[in-house]
Amino acid sequence: MTTEKEKWMKTSVALPELPWAKDALAPVISANTIDFHYGKHHKAYVDKTLELIKGTEYEHMTVEEIGKATFGKPEKKVLFNNAMQIWNHNYYWKCLAPAGKVKPSERLTKRIEKDFGSWEEFRKQLVQAGMTQFGSGWAWVVLDNGKLSVFKTPNAEDAWNNSHQPVLTLDVWEHAYYLDYQNKRQAYLEAVIDNLVNWDYMEAQIFA
Repeated sequence: MTTEKEKWMKTSVALPELPWAKDALAPVISANTIDFHYGKHHKAYVDKTLELIKGTEYEHMTVEEIGKATFGKPEKKVLFNNAMQIWNHNYYWKCLAPAGKVKPSERLTKRIEKDFGSWEEFRKQLVQAGMTQFGSGWAWVVLDNGKLSVFKTPNAEDAWNNSHQPVLTLDVWEHAYYLDYQNKRQAYLEAVIDNLVNWDYMEAQIFA
């Protein structure tokens, strides 16, 4: 049987186009933040990965294949980190949409209320995951054996495992919010959840 992750083994080691203009998320996330986050940090992960795989067995692999092949290997940690940061960022950009453009559908709302008890509890748990991820990392909503739950990962790790399939992520590395919010990570998380989440994309991952 083909797993969900195996279906995704197609991401090339390249900087993708953003799904919206750099100023489209303002004022929640400024164009200045996107310039640095996408144009410098994300690009640096791509450039470093290309440098590390040149002339190696990984050179013609996808991002997912590199991550799978290097996971848990201390000597390949730098390559794993850079490759998986490409994947995480690619996914993060898809999870965002210009403010007010996408509202959660009735079907998605009912599913969230069913699995979390209420929309307010879902929002609370997602913010808490982002706030309690010490240092850099990611807050996720995942399908955990078919049920929605909140998860968090440190640094470059993603949320895939034998039971988890990610359906939404929020970046809580400081470069994702510091230019706009300084040390106010909670304000950033709340603003993104309330204004920028691409609920249509999340719904598509759940009901695919």
